Amino acid sequence: MNAAQPLVEVQGLSKFFGGGKHPVRAVDGVSFSIRAGETLGLVGESGSGKSTIGRLLTRLADPTAGAMVYHGTDAPTDLAGLTQSQYRPLRSKIQIIFQDPYASLNPRMRIRQVLSEALDTHGLAKGAARQPRIDELLQQVGLRPEHADRFPHEFSGGQRQRIGIARALAVQPNFIIADEPLSALDVSIQAQVVNLLGELKERLGLTLLFISHDLDVVEYLCDRVVVLYLGRVMEIAPTEALYARPRHPYTQALLAAAPVPDPAMRRTIPLLQGDLPSPSNPPSGCVFRTRCPNALPECAAADMRLREIEPGRWTACWRAEPVGYSLS
Repeated sequence: MNAAQPLVEVQGLSKFFGGGKHPVRAVDGVSFSIRAGETLGLVGESGSGKSTIGRLLTRLADPTAGAMVYHGTDAPTDLAGLTQSQYRPLRSKIQIIFQDPYASLNPRMRIRQVLSEALDTHGLAKGAARQPRIDELLQQVGLRPEHADRFPHEFSGGQRQRIGIARALAVQPNFIIADEPLSALDVSIQAQVVNLLGELKERLGLTLLFISHDLDVVEYLCDRVVVLYLGRVMEIAPTEALYARPRHPYTQALLAAAPVPDPAMRRTIPLLQGDLPSPSNPPSGCVFRTRCPNALPECAAADMRLREIEPGRWTACWRAEPVGYSLS
């Protein structure tokens, strides 16, 4: 596949929970694409819908509306339109690394069994090829072959996450969704896992959707970034451009809230005030307007969706040039 082509296209994706007049709008009309071979970052506050999108792409949850077109097959396939049995053959191509490496591993199974279960499900590495394949997977993630005979509780958090990565790699995927894979790890271990993901991506030609609230890691690892707020996309941009000159007021506030290891540096814009609105009763028009320092009257009257403000850069804001912001 040409690296310039999308591997995954998300179009108008929505996920509502509950019925009645006011369902919880966890994801509301989200659209973006992921090019083959890139790492796309998905960022936003807690409750913005990041993990829900990851679960929808893996069909651990079913979408309410929209399309998720996967181009890794002979013909484009809308994952949203597949039944669970129809989706099953694609699970070897689309894998997920979970946030909690301990909860995602069966505590009663040795690591050999954990990896064998994935291989058995997809009919891979049978017979004499099984043991060499398990050894290879463990070595790929920085563990030793003898670790295969241990149980999950015998490993540290970082080692357990490496096992989760090995399990995802076992079925030879080309698209991996990493759902906040660092949040349960010590800071000293996070850098090792980030570097491992970067190395594996380059070596195996993977495409990554990296879901995280750690803006420093996203800047280091990702090629482009999608910024979410209350289940909607606020901005999409190449990483370098987004961090150097964020165009949406929410992106500005998100970056301003990140801790800076310099006590002498002063914030150029104030932190956001108030809490995230209820996803079951979002504000009219632009959902960010109730917390936006630059809100205009028309922000309440019309629902501003994404528009391209420069090549490769999209924002959902009436102001093409948000005022009063500088990273310096």
